Amino acid sequence: MDTVGTVAVVGTGTMGQGIAQVALVAGHRVRLHDVAPERAAQTAAAIGHRLDRLVEKGQLTAEEQAAAAARLHPAGELGELADADLVVEAILEDLGAKQQLFSALESVVSERCLLATNTSSLSVTAIAAALRFPGRCVGLHFFNPAPLLPLVEVVSGHATDPSAADRAYDLATAWGKTPVRCADTPGFIVNRVARPFYAEAFRVYEERAADPATLDAVLRECGGFRMGPFQLTDLIGQDVNEAVTTSVWDSFFQDPKFTPSLAQRRLVQSGQLGRKSGQGWYGYGPEDEPSPAPHTAAACPAPEAVEVHGDLGPAAVLPELLAGAGIKADRVGVTGQGYIALPGGGRLLLANGYAPQGPEIHFDLALDYRTAARIALAPADPVSAGDRRAATGLFQALGKQVSVIEPVPGLIVARTVAMLADFAVDALARSVATEEDIDTAMRLGVNYPRGPLEWGDALGPEWVEQVLRRLHACYPTGRYAPSQALLRRKLRRQDAQS
Repeated sequence: MDTVGTVAVVGTGTMGQGIAQVALVAGHRVRLHDVAPERAAQTAAAIGHRLDRLVEKGQLTAEEQAAAAARLHPAGELGELADADLVVEAILEDLGAKQQLFSALESVVSERCLLATNTSSLSVTAIAAALRFPGRCVGLHFFNPAPLLPLVEVVSGHATDPSAADRAYDLATAWGKTPVRCADTPGFIVNRVARPFYAEAFRVYEERAADPATLDAVLRECGGFRMGPFQLTDLIGQDVNEAVTTSVWDSFFQDPKFTPSLAQRRLVQSGQLGRKSGQGWYGYGPEDEPSPAPHTAAACPAPEAVEVHGDLGPAAVLPELLAGAGIKADRVGVTGQGYIALPGGGRLLLANGYAPQGPEIHFDLALDYRTAARIALAPADPVSAGDRRAATGLFQALGKQVSVIEPVPGLIVARTVAMLADFAVDALARSVATEEDIDTAMRLGVNYPRGPLEWGDALGPEWVEQVLRRLHACYPTGRYAPSQALLRRKLRRQDAQS
């Protein structure tokens, strides 16, 4: 695909417009087609306005804008796409409609023309099944907004010719994108591995352990995620996110690991779809209407001294931070179950998959305890009011805001990250993509602070497995059972260390 080749985009919704703009700016002739002929002309005008804004921002010269606009042509009939070297389909997510479109395209375009689908949830193999030459069909999954987000998943269906996948990969690279290769599996990389990011927060909310604003704040300010799942699904659209979740769940024969959220289903059924409807998890009214605030504990005095027992694992830096904050932290042993003993007899433990019991107060996993701005605490019911205040004041002395939630197993960040790591390891073991491509896809496609494989290895497969086994004991449905791939990864790591 050289810069003078012709790219056709079928479907003029948000994704079609974005893909067309990417191809135009890269120097291609672009033909736009929509089942409603007037939509193609309207979309061409809208893209022209977008190019004007790029000139205003200094991202295009006036000459480049004029040349790009001259290369953009609405196409009223499919026959006008006959000279296309690539056709990207971006129509509705309906298998029959996509198959019908590609079958019609095959009778119009040349044998060399590459046929690409931007589907996010349907099988590329099934879409290509309608073709006489299915080897030319490949998934080219952009992320919204396509002109801005760098990731493109290049998906090979069962019959996709390797040369077709190579052409699609090279084209995405030439367009300035970061392509990753993946197999034709439900959800591909991102929409498969990302399910727990939404599902775990929704599960904690359904158990009424915390409200959406608090859950979002903890995942952002403690877990390091760019947006919380409630914010993000309101932005995406609850109907869109729930449809992808349901599609992946159905494609995996309703595996409990992918079970959708009943709370989200109720939002969709009530028409509360997020920003586009004015109401989702949050309301979107006048600009001066305040957003819901996360639960944040009032200021409490920090204890003067604590005892640090055993190995704190991923929270091993806490004694150093306590000393820096002027809290005396006496070390009592360096092995065994780690906890921080509070003056009143309470024990601060890193979330471990169990619900806190007896004198325990669990604190959540942080991406980096040095820089985390918020921490979640979950005290067991018997914990005294004095120890609750002491635990809160301890983390406030470290510069953290504290959100106290109900004693739910695994808290928020810990259970989410453990599930993400397990999903990623399972995808790797099933040859969905390479290790590098999985982590790249999750960083660039959904802005995770670390790739889930890298994150899981930093925490240790042993820690991830332990959290999941304990969650499985609390919720024996199969949802949290560690994958066999995770167990093998743990054993290989132990062998390498021995």
